[in-house]
Amino acid sequence: MKMREEAIDYCLKLEETYEDYPFRDKNWTLMRHKKNEKVFAWIFEKDDHIWVNVKCEPGSLDFWRKLYPSVVPAYHLNKEHWNSIILDSTIPEEEIYEMIRESYHLTKAKN
Repeated sequence: MKMREEAIDYCLKLEETYEDYPFRDKNWTLMRHKKNEKVFAWIFEKDDHIWVNVKCEPGSLDFWRKLYPSVVPAYHLNKEHWNSIILDSTIPEEEIYEMIRESYHLTKAKN
């Protein structure tokens, strides 16, 4: 996964989600839950790469950061809860999907 469209398409495959462009700066795509409107992925371009900010369990933050140099403390978000995934082809797609799914589940409405 390297392209913004690939990240958006994957996020839209998750149940009850939609893409949003709430800022004047159209570089930012937010992927949200339909029920609670919470954001689970922030997708944007920075330094010639697409970045995806995802929420993580506290124990997962450092795990992913240590495993992949392209997973860093989140750009523009709380670094104690969010990571940025830099889509530079160094992280296996299934690992990217796993991080997005974790963020999706962490931000999903509680029944």
